[in-house]
Amino acid sequence: MNEIIVRYPPSPTGFFHIGTARTVLYNFLFAKNNKGKAIMRMEDTDKNRSEKQYEDNILSGIKKLGMAWGTDWACSEDEIEYQSKRTEIYTKYIKQLLAEDKAYYCFSTPEELNELREKAQKEKKAFRYPETWRNADKKLVQEKLDAGERSVIRYKLPKNISEITFTDAVRGEVTINLAELDDFVIAKNLTTPLYNFCVVIDDNDMNISHVIRGEDHISNTPKQILLFKEFGFEIPTFAHLPLILNADKSKLSKRKNKVSVDDYLADGFLPEALINFLALLGWNTSDEQEIFTLEELIEKFSLNRVHKAGAIFDIEKLKWINQEWIKKMDISMFYSKVLEYWNSEDVKKSEKYNFDISKFGDLSGCEENNKNIKFLKEALSLVKDRTKQLSEVFENLELFYTDDKNLQYSTDIYFHKKMKTSSETAGESLEFAKKIIENLEDSFEFTAENLKNIFIEKIKEAGFKNGYILYPLRVALSGSEFSPGTLELLEIFGKERSLIRIKRGVELVA
Repeated sequence: MNEIIVRYPPSPTGFFHIGTARTVLYNFLFAKNNKGKAIMRMEDTDKNRSEKQYEDNILSGIKKLGMAWGTDWACSEDEIEYQSKRTEIYTKYIKQLLAEDKAYYCFSTPEELNELREKAQKEKKAFRYPETWRNADKKLVQEKLDAGERSVIRYKLPKNISEITFTDAVRGEVTINLAELDDFVIAKNLTTPLYNFCVVIDDNDMNISHVIRGEDHISNTPKQILLFKEFGFEIPTFAHLPLILNADKSKLSKRKNKVSVDDYLADGFLPEALINFLALLGWNTSDEQEIFTLEELIEKFSLNRVHKAGAIFDIEKLKWINQEWIKKMDISMFYSKVLEYWNSEDVKKSEKYNFDISKFGDLSGCEENNKNIKFLKEALSLVKDRTKQLSEVFENLELFYTDDKNLQYSTDIYFHKKMKTSSETAGESLEFAKKIIENLEDSFEFTAENLKNIFIEKIKEAGFKNGYILYPLRVALSGSEFSPGTLELLEIFGKERSLIRIKRGVELVA
């Protein structure tokens, strides 16, 4: 196979899982790096569990993360392959195996098989189907079929092959002893094929060159290789990705971590950061780079740098990457991202967040004609680099929109061991700061830089330490132990609002 063709093969039986997103991403990066293409294949043969809402969620999630598909990587619905629409094709191949005596009907009941499983468990043996119907009389089989008895169709495992060996693009040579397999089920009936059968037919018909998937599929690979060979199909290159693990190295599960992509988007993680983080869950470059644009990932990605060991899902690492992406933004981009997040469907559907952005006033129109937008941008500029998730922004802006005269906080936060301040000393510090500001001439340009020069000069003249004055001032301005810098807060509040908050601080410690 000369052309690189991969497939996105999600099953619409649940919401877009973070593990599925990582698999899609690696397929996307590999194909783009090799100037290949991707085929979106919806593996919806599980009729009982497949739902349209899950399909829509998966497709929408892939688009949100910027990973399109198709020959030109467009996102049109007509480029999606549905297994449910290919039943006639599968039936043809099932009939071929039955006619060639390479598959057979099995009438063993679930009760009989469960009894055999329990016996094997008691004897501490691995259960293998005992081939009860492998060489059954054809007349008897036909009678049972005519009578409508329940059956499945099993593949007849070759007796002349003892093992299957394949070269995995991640793990190297892998050998699996066929003694570990039995005559596995390929279909419930002629019109209800199962996963291991369908994917072989699909991968051949769609000219898939590389099958890139999670390592939990390694056990399926020998079964699929046997079927590829049975039909004389060319076998694609397999690449099995490491599992994503919880911190305790158990398999990633919703009991210990969120697993839906939408949950992470609703929590305020940027798509760019999520892609960046997922790429590092099992892959890295030869250098120490950790922040990647999608273009950089495409350029640098290769299967030979994918890890074999499981990848730990470290939420703190994701937060750090997200914060680094936020730091890279200019304030206009950050403003746009924040508004987009507050208004996003992921947030609106979330039970955790309810952002009433009307508190910021009318944000329509352009900045030049809207004081609300101008002030919001100024406030955002002070919290931007401290923000790890967009979900924090709303709360972080609270201090800028609280009523100045009624600001409430515990005076205990005036205590700072290093600055040698407390609620008892705060009154002196705040009166000193208030006097400096009140004595400023009306023509004074109230900027952080100008205020820095004035305060440093006056503090030095009075024989105080900088922190002794500036820390209590920051508390009085923000009402918080942790906030943007003192001088930046003075600038954004302006002279009048700053004095009101300082006076409120004096009242609280009096």
